[in-house]
Parts: sequence; structure tokens; C-alpha cells
Amino acid sequence: MNKIRVSAVSYTNTYPFLNGIRKSKVMEQIDLSVDYPSACAQKVIDDQADIGIIPTAALLSLPEYYINTDFCIGTEGAVDSVFIFANKPIEEVKTLRLDKQSRTSNGLARVLIKNYWKKDVELVTDESIEPDAYVLIGDRTFGKKNAVPYVYDLGKEWFNFTGLPFAFALWVSNKKLPDSFVEQFNDALAYGVEHATDVIAGLPEFEGFDYTKYLTEHLNFHLTAKKREAVQLYLRYLKELD
Repeated sequence: MNKIRVSAVSYTNTYPFLNGIRKSKVMEQIDLSVDYPSACAQKVIDDQADIGIIPTAALLSLPEYYINTDFCIGTEGAVDSVFIFANKPIEEVKTLRLDKQSRTSNGLARVLIKNYWKKDVELVTDESIEPDAYVLIGDRTFGKKNAVPYVYDLGKEWFNFTGLPFAFALWVSNKKLPDSFVEQFNDALAYGVEHATDVIAGLPEFEGFDYTKYLTEHLNFHLTAKKREAVQLYLRYLKELD
């Protein structure tokens, strides 16, 4: 039987999932690759992977998809790794640079700027131009909060705007996978989430950043009904941007 191609993300927020997968017999059934979020999504879209932890925004690029597990990369408030960093208050921001590694967080920043902060900003792609603010996600944000004048946690701002939690990425396949595999894969993820802090040993230290708090308080890995509601609301807002 051909192995199922799985694409995961090379950020700390996915390490618990990877730990669970690697400790499970499900590893014998998969071909695992690790990528940054937008590349992970593209692999599923291009059918270079069968299933991946793909950014929520990428659902709009899939003609057919299946949300396969009870887990996600989510938060019920501040996520502590998805930010708009700014040189001035958000009310004064006129230019914004998006994160090339992101889809969902870029979309979330734009949704919030338009609908929550009621701003019209220019999106800057020229690397030689210094924007008023920029989106930054993942491990590259660790330890940076105290080095930037204005910091906006997009998980927190979404909650302030909607009263809902958020799911940044979901385990999604581009085809129906065998029920037996999905069950075993889901069990592997559950183990990883239950032992989330097992992945901390040996990680680089960052001033002012607490891995335990990040993995057990800021992140919430369960794909609840409220997170599913948030996904649909976010996608509606996202479609209105174009």
C-alpha cells in the first residue's frame, strides 16, 4: 500500500503533533515532510501531499477538502506567536507588510484592519521600503514583543472583535482517507497534545518567552464547535476582501 503523504509545519506550535505522530505506529503508514505554513498548504493544493496542517485561509483554494481530526492550531485569546508589530499606534498605520510564510495570519490582519480597526492601509511588498507595521508569525516572533513599540496579538484582537476563539490551521486532506487511518492519526495527535510540554527540552531560550505557557495556555489544540464557527466567519470576511 502506498504511504499517505503528510505535510506538517516546522514551528514550535506543531511540535506536539509531530511528537505524537512519531511515537505512534501511524508513522509506518505515512511519508512525513515538514514545511512552513504556506508551503504546507501548497503541497495539499497541488496534490504533493494527501493531508497537511494547512492554514485556514487555504481552504478557499481547495475545490474539495476534508477536515480529518479533532485538532487544530488554535487559541481562545492571545496566541503569542501571531502579531502585527508596528512603529506607531494601529490607528496611525498607513502601510503594512505581510508575512511571506503566512496565509491565514495575513488574511486575519487584513480582516481586522478593515472590519475592526476600520482602517484602509497600503500593502507593501518592496523590501526596500520600511512599512509602518508588519505581520510576523511563528517562532520568529519569540522574544520580540519587548523590542517593538506597538504589538498587536491577532488571536486576542480577533477575540475582542468577535468573541470567538480562532483556528489558524487545520488538519485537512484533499481526498477522503481511510477511516482506520484517520482514527489512528487522530489518536496520535491526541497523545501529542496531552504531552505537549515533552517537546520543550532542548529548544532555544528567548528572553521573556515561556514555552510551557505558550503550549498549554496560549495555544488550544482542540477543534471545538466554536472554533469551527470562527473558521466559517473568518472565511466569509476573507472572501469580502477581494
